[in-house]
Amino acid sequence: MKNLSKKTQRMIYIAAMVIYGALMLILAKVVGRPLVEGFRNPEYFDQWIRGYGIWGKAVYVGITILQVIVAVIPGEPFEIGGGYCFGAVSGTLLCLMGEAMGSILVFSLVRKFGRSLVEVFFSKEQIEKLSFLNDERKLTLLAFILFCVPGTPKDLLAYVMGLTPIEPVRLFVINLVARIPSVFTSTYAGHCLRKGAFVQTGVVFAITLVISLTGLYFYNRITRKKEAQESSHEQ
Repeated sequence: MKNLSKKTQRMIYIAAMVIYGALMLILAKVVGRPLVEGFRNPEYFDQWIRGYGIWGKAVYVGITILQVIVAVIPGEPFEIGGGYCFGAVSGTLLCLMGEAMGSILVFSLVRKFGRSLVEVFFSKEQIEKLSFLNDERKLTLLAFILFCVPGTPKDLLAYVMGLTPIEPVRLFVINLVARIPSVFTSTYAGHCLRKGAFVQTGVVFAITLVISLTGLYFYNRITRKKEAQESSHEQ
């Protein structure tokens, strides 16, 4: 889009957002109720998925991709739902596949439309907190750590990665590998819930909550430290 005038770029961006909004309305109409019910009743979500027969797994992957794109939708309930429907291992693999594909799609869209697309879902302050990812020397390691640790805002990361110089293939691999710990804890909890092992489910949720809060604490600490360093450097 660099060779286009600013007016043309703006028109293309507005048209893209209109199409995107229409698509979201259609998807909300088709899968909205099952998703809402799935938050409250995993059994309903399971029956809905199984209603698609051999296409059930493909539908689940598609929903996971959608969750990454529409960043305001939390991902954990779908991860739990994946474990409930398909078991801990299969649920994890399907979820990782969907999240990796969704991240690459988001990455491509951000590379095409720029920061303005990221600001549709996130504030400038949230985006600026991750400005340290522009350090190309440490980018791969930092991205891997942030995607790996439970509690970090992975939907925000998926969008911000499009603003960095990271290669698409490298990002895809990071998404497949680094997300394993956080995804597996959720799918395993869903698997335990399906078996009726409520005590085990509660333990898994408690451990995940502690790890997530710890991850969120260190994420906030890192971002504040980087902001302070950048502010000091500018002065």
